[in-house]
Amino acid sequence: MRLELHKVKVRDVQWGDKTYVENGTLYVDKQEAIAVVAEEGRFAKVDLELARPGESVRIIPVKDAVEPRVKLDGKGYFPGFCAPMDRCGEGRTLVLDGVAVVTCGPIVAFQEGFVDMSGPGALYTPFSETLNVVLNVEPVEDLEKHQYETILREAGLKLAVHLAECCKDAKADVIDVFEKGTVAEENKKYPSLPKIIYVCMNITQGLLHDTYVYGADIRPSLPTLLHPNEVLDGGMVSGNCVSACDKNTTWHHVHNPIVAALYKRHGKELNFLGVIPTQESTVLAGKLRASKMNLTIAQELGADGVIVSEEGYGNPDTDLCLNAKNFELAGIKSVVVSDEASGTDGASQSLADVTPEMTGFVSTGNVNEMLEVPAMEKVLGWPESIAHLSGGAAESLREDGSMFVEMQAITASTAEIGYNRVGCEWV
Repeated sequence: MRLELHKVKVRDVQWGDKTYVENGTLYVDKQEAIAVVAEEGRFAKVDLELARPGESVRIIPVKDAVEPRVKLDGKGYFPGFCAPMDRCGEGRTLVLDGVAVVTCGPIVAFQEGFVDMSGPGALYTPFSETLNVVLNVEPVEDLEKHQYETILREAGLKLAVHLAECCKDAKADVIDVFEKGTVAEENKKYPSLPKIIYVCMNITQGLLHDTYVYGADIRPSLPTLLHPNEVLDGGMVSGNCVSACDKNTTWHHVHNPIVAALYKRHGKELNFLGVIPTQESTVLAGKLRASKMNLTIAQELGADGVIVSEEGYGNPDTDLCLNAKNFELAGIKSVVVSDEASGTDGASQSLADVTPEMTGFVSTGNVNEMLEVPAMEKVLGWPESIAHLSGGAAESLREDGSMFVEMQAITASTAEIGYNRVGCEWV
């Protein structure tokens, strides 16, 4: 399977009379883009704003971020949502590199986040470095909450594909190639290399807490195996409103650094078998089922080692522990990646569950770390929603517009697939 990502490097974004890329600048026809979203009919208001790195801008509450992409063969993108149901991960994909469609709208639950484009808060989110086309909407009156979240998620995907579609004639600055055969083919080529599989845990708990693979909610399904290219090419979509710090947005899935790191080492240090997108159930039976199925797939493929990344914290910590325990007891070496909720002083137990078999742990930071962020000159969205965000409270927002919050209120500050700046070093 061969995937070519044709990356058009975008260094600025401006409004224009049509949507195109020229000399590194993305020009967006604002009214046309709004019309694309407004076709839905269940939005009472649709607006677009631009937010660039370094600007005094706060976006709140952020729901998802999507990189503009489209298949160059005319098949759209995000199969099951904005493209016909077909396997992704092959062919040529146009990428507007450096751009993100960021969705924002009235909060319906307590778990979203914010992005600052400058200041101390900007250090902890990748979206302070992207050129953001911010989709700000309001639903029609009395629209059911799940329907509102669904149409807003799909609107972000649709707008991202639209922007990329308008730029299909742009010349790529870089072409990244990802090519790997089937498990059987790679085993034949690299019989002596250790076989490694990646288990990507996902929030799949219903009530606005779901993740999608090929347009299907994976909550009621069993774990499956994906070729790494499928993950890097739009096979996985975020549909959840978990705590912002460790939410894997749709943008994160196509930029998964664990997939990229294993791919880089494939055929040299290891044999990368593939990716298992797996569930995090709300009930023990579901947790046991998913963790056992993850083990079954790994054993059937002959895995020697596994990397497990979590999404969220709290009851998903049990899924994390079960995965580590099952793999280790079966003789498959495991390394888990997770953030920690160890209190504002860092002295509390960092996970909600423990198991002695969890011997390889990579931390992406303490979600409870406190941070003061200054007022911004411009706020896109609803600043008062900080009262309902995980890591925030009514008193977090001060009269001058500054905020005192936990790091978990910042979108992707402790992303558990490792796409963040929180880390440590040996001294």
